Amino acid sequence: MNRAEKLALITYKSIRQEIASIRERDPAADSALEVALLYSGFHAVLAYRIAHLLHVRGHILSARIISQTAKFFTGIEIHPGAKIGKGLFIDHGSGVVIGETAEIGDHCTLYQGVTLGGTGKDLGKRHPTLGNNVMIGAGAKVLGPFKIGDNSKIASNAVVLSAVPPNSTAVGIPARVVKTDNKRVDLDQVHMPDPLSQELCRLQHRVDLLEKRLSEWENGDKET
Repeated sequence: MNRAEKLALITYKSIRQEIASIRERDPAADSALEVALLYSGFHAVLAYRIAHLLHVRGHILSARIISQTAKFFTGIEIHPGAKIGKGLFIDHGSGVVIGETAEIGDHCTLYQGVTLGGTGKDLGKRHPTLGNNVMIGAGAKVLGPFKIGDNSKIASNAVVLSAVPPNSTAVGIPARVVKTDNKRVDLDQVHMPDPLSQELCRLQHRVDLLEKRLSEWENGDKET
């Protein structure tokens, strides 16, 4: 087997692994053929792999042409300079942006509208690093050169501006960690605390307390 044949075999195996990883996490994926033909996230990652290979070999313009062409067809922008591990699943995908110095570990999941971007204040390493098995919910923005630890998840529409420890859940604007443990996180968007509901509950508790004190004060005033 010559070099070209070995490279083709490696590429074929890599593509099969990418498709298998998507099917494991998306119950709507009925077949490998469906993923290969119809999943824009898969197409974007595949284009990135080619663009990144060109980028590291110094073919910067060619790499950017491929990435921008993929953006036009998929709605997903991945800079060729980003470093992405195996098994990245971009679900739905529209509006996803991954910056030049972003790093993504193995088997991460990004939903639509996610941005792995910079704040405009940093030089060199400007974008976030995701560990393995990280899930970023729809519309979330992760901005800056810090790390999201392994097995952590970011709630939908959160804005993350600082590091998140492994095995954690972060919610809100700006995001705060609401759960950290030593167990592997179940990568879904359902079992997450709602920061708005939590805040409303706190406000309701405060109102109830104030009403109770006001009632006590009024009763005391009548007695005198």
